[in-house]
Amino acid sequence: MFLPELLTLAGVMLLACISPGPDFIAVTSHALNSRRAGLGAAVGVTGACAVWSMLAVFGLGVVLARMAWGYELLRLVGAAYLIYLGVRMIYSMRRSAPDAGAGQSPATAPQPGAAAFLPSVRRGFLVGMTNPKSMAFFGSLFVTVLPVGAPAWVYGATVAVVIVVALGWFSVLAAIFSSSGVRMVYARLRRPFDAVMGAALIGLGVKLAVSR
Repeated sequence: MFLPELLTLAGVMLLACISPGPDFIAVTSHALNSRRAGLGAAVGVTGACAVWSMLAVFGLGVVLARMAWGYELLRLVGAAYLIYLGVRMIYSMRRSAPDAGAGQSPATAPQPGAAAFLPSVRRGFLVGMTNPKSMAFFGSLFVTVLPVGAPAWVYGATVAVVIVVALGWFSVLAAIFSSSGVRMVYARLRRPFDAVMGAALIGLGVKLAVSR
């Protein structure tokens, strides 16, 4: 009975995930270091999507979106965090030794273990949670797509759809950007690529800070 609504929700969610933004950069930049790091960022971003979707289910997303001071606070915190990540990425270029890992490309170097996975989960989650557009997106999406008075299982299904779509897309993204071919190209162009990614994060942060 509610299948068309759930399919619509899945389609809109997929388009939102595909759209380049902080989540996209967080997952791809981690994946270029290792598959574990990329998957960790994917799990973290998905966790943030799950939290926002659950808040929207209970109507808190709409309430928060209408609280001007709450939205502004989240916007400034999110902007500061994106700028911090961008500066950190650019600064790390100066600290990396030119001969570090000589003879080994990222595709053949030893992969980090859980120590790299867990911090990546945390960073991905923080990127997702400090994006005020996520709050507005989930709040408006659920209000628009879901019918009033839908049974409880429909709301549970919507959260499940969000998790499946987000985790599926960002995991595929992590797998692509951590593949040997992509990482070998990245090994040759690491410094300019990190500079571009860092500048993109700083640009997104500044744009978020000055937007109204």
